[in-house]
Amino acid sequence: MSSDHPAPDPTGCRLLLVRHAKAVPKGDPADDFERALGERGKADAPRTGRWLAEQGHAPELTVCSPSRRTRQTWQLMVPALPDPPDAVYDERLYNAAPSALVTVLAERAAGLGCVALVGHNSGIHELATALCGAGPAELLEQLRDGFPTSGVVVVDLPGGWADLAPGRGRLVAMWSPPH
Repeated sequence: MSSDHPAPDPTGCRLLLVRHAKAVPKGDPADDFERALGERGKADAPRTGRWLAEQGHAPELTVCSPSRRTRQTWQLMVPALPDPPDAVYDERLYNAAPSALVTVLAERAAGLGCVALVGHNSGIHELATALCGAGPAELLEQLRDGFPTSGVVVVDLPGGWADLAPGRGRLVAMWSPPH
């Protein structure tokens, strides 16, 4: 749980991967898109926003899955951010595979230094583990072990958004609300 992370290289960029907060249990698969946050998720999402603010992470844009639980997560994070960015809700991010996440980021992040993505497991965890070819060994091991709800993975891409490729990112920090 690193909190000492320098700003990304001026030529690079930073990706803030956020897994949505804890949702109510799964019911009918047809209703998955509309699943809301549970009580724990409603408490944890603001903590995630506060952590981002305390660490000085200032995304210039947030790309977010349009599902109810991801929208609620983002909306509960916003009040803690000193200068909240615009959010783009992109249907391609709903329960997306890593390749779809990369496609959306490549389209939306061009020219920006820091972008947040609020999404779902398993795709967001698979993307984080694939991107992170470098970083502190203990953080890389923690990431391999899982990506908790309301968690944040901070990835620096030294070559900019063109480095959105396996092994090209550096894991800078990983955080989730304590339970």
